[in-house]
Amino acid sequence: MIKKFEIKSHDGPGRIGKLDNNLTPKIFFKEEMKIAPSEGSAHNVDREIAEFNVKETLRLAKENVDECDIAVIQGSKYIDLRIECLKELEEIGYNGFIIANGDSLLTNSRDLVEIIVSLKKEAKKTSYFIFPFCELSFMPILTYMGIDGFLADAANYYSHLNVLQTPTKSYDLNSYPIYEEISQKDLEKKNLENMEFVIREIHAHMKNKSLRNLVEERSGTTPQNISTLKILDRTQMDYLLEYTQLF
Repeated sequence: MIKKFEIKSHDGPGRIGKLDNNLTPKIFFKEEMKIAPSEGSAHNVDREIAEFNVKETLRLAKENVDECDIAVIQGSKYIDLRIECLKELEEIGYNGFIIANGDSLLTNSRDLVEIIVSLKKEAKKTSYFIFPFCELSFMPILTYMGIDGFLADAANYYSHLNVLQTPTKSYDLNSYPIYEEISQKDLEKKNLENMEFVIREIHAHMKNKSLRNLVEERSGTTPQNISTLKILDRTQMDYLLEYTQLF
């Protein structure tokens, strides 16, 4: 059931890849995915709970490996547990991974950087990573760190909150009535269209080796975004420079 993933090129740690004849980074639709069941928990929990959830996640992933091709990396805020979960899942036979607690990580820049970079450093080159429930302004920097795809469910999630997602900002339509009368389904469609635009934008910049420019441009859109970039630059420069072209 495993899908072949190969890296075609790099722009910094960000990469253009090929997954079953589809270029990554890409949008992943759940109805097209076979995700192994997992035991989830909040990001900030006691270690004993996180350890139990990793153990259960690995058990469920092993039981369903013949039917599923994507697994969930649990471990909450504990980096060693996240790495343990990744390595065991790779050993079981998975190469596609969803990083759990994405919504919480977006509000904790230090954990976001440390967890993603640590997982990327430990993962096999044939493994690919999917980030769930991402605001569009975060997609360039997540790609820059090495994320290969994003769940389309984010468009649906934000539409139920009556939030319009744009490449630079999230608009609560209750406070900013850009569309005064719009159904949830139409809002979901607009959010997905904007998500697809950002993917196209990312690909264009990566082909021109200018993804970093897009990242810096978007870093000013939210305090969390600029904080993530500052922490990334300050703590992970060796990782960033590994695939960066020198002129």
